Amino acid sequence: MEKWADNKAWLLVLPVFVVVAFSAIIPLMTVVNYSLQDIFGPGNAVFVGTEWFKEMLTDTRLHDALGRQFLFSGLVLLIEIPLGILIALAMPKKGWGVSASLVTLAIPLLIPWNVIGTIWIIFTRPDIGLFGVGINSLGLLDVPFDHTARPSYAWVTLMAMEVWHWTPLVALLCYAGLRAIPEAYYQAAKIDGASSWAVFRYIQLPKMRGVLTIAVLLRWMDSFLIYAEPFALTGGGPGIMEAANRGAREAGGLSIGCNIRLPFEQKPNPYLDRFVEFEYFFVRKVMLVKYSQGFITMPGGFGTMDELFETLTLIQTRKVRPVPVILVGEAYWRRAFDPDFLVEEGVIDPEDRELFWYDETAQEIWDDINRWYARSGRTLIG
Repeated sequence: MEKWADNKAWLLVLPVFVVVAFSAIIPLMTVVNYSLQDIFGPGNAVFVGTEWFKEMLTDTRLHDALGRQFLFSGLVLLIEIPLGILIALAMPKKGWGVSASLVTLAIPLLIPWNVIGTIWIIFTRPDIGLFGVGINSLGLLDVPFDHTARPSYAWVTLMAMEVWHWTPLVALLCYAGLRAIPEAYYQAAKIDGASSWAVFRYIQLPKMRGVLTIAVLLRWMDSFLIYAEPFALTGGGPGIMEAANRGAREAGGLSIGCNIRLPFEQKPNPYLDRFVEFEYFFVRKVMLVKYSQGFITMPGGFGTMDELFETLTLIQTRKVRPVPVILVGEAYWRRAFDPDFLVEEGVIDPEDRELFWYDETAQEIWDDINRWYARSGRTLIG
């Protein structure tokens, strides 16, 4: 007589499925749900279907970024893998040097990402950084080296930082692979009179194939996750003022800047034809208000708010001649400050809301500025 199989033991797996559901499946489905909606706030969402996915797949900026990521990952691997193999081959095989080498190699892997960014900011600074001062002292560059001065300089700095940070991992894996090779192989090669290159090519490299595969996969995948270090190093890239100056120069215009001296992040960018440096913010604002023919205000922090509100106050109180003031990104500025609320509270007049307006694109900004000057009967340039 056949007995029924008792499958109650499978119930013991049920808690695992519950944990996985709450830690992975439910959050994943939440992300999928959000990806199909345009969310304006808590309880305020509109179903858009696959609109975001279509926009992402047709976005040329995403394609360009993906191409740069493949290039970055490929270049990093081309440097890290051979360099890691060379370091592993040069490491001692016995004695106290083994422990010292392993500890030294492990140090970069133990440093937090934000500290790594800070280290390389100081290391590449053109005024006090060992690398920045050293390379600029050679006088080979038309623009002094600064990791925020040019995209190529940022690439060099990021690649050097990535290689310094993660090559030890490759070296440690390769060293483990080398130590796992039986001594008999080396003895046989010595008896046959094999050269060092022959030993590497026919013994060491084939035996390291497994660890090299792991190293390539780990570094390839991890290089796609790089975000924190570049953000700490560059703040996400050159600032909006550099973008404006670069656009003016590339369009054939005169690129002018009013630079403020700050301890770290602020310095004249390489796309300025003329610039004036200021020690104090109020002097800089005087120059900006006196000579500017319009203000295009991008999302920003305290400094941006200070300049925006002082400009609006001067226009409101008729201390300066009115100029167009445009806030780029209505969603951001509506959350940053609410002019309708200020009117309701009676702290500004309703017509003060006409001192500025919101735009989203460069074409909208240009068209609105021209319309403003046409209505005012004034000339935009000159």
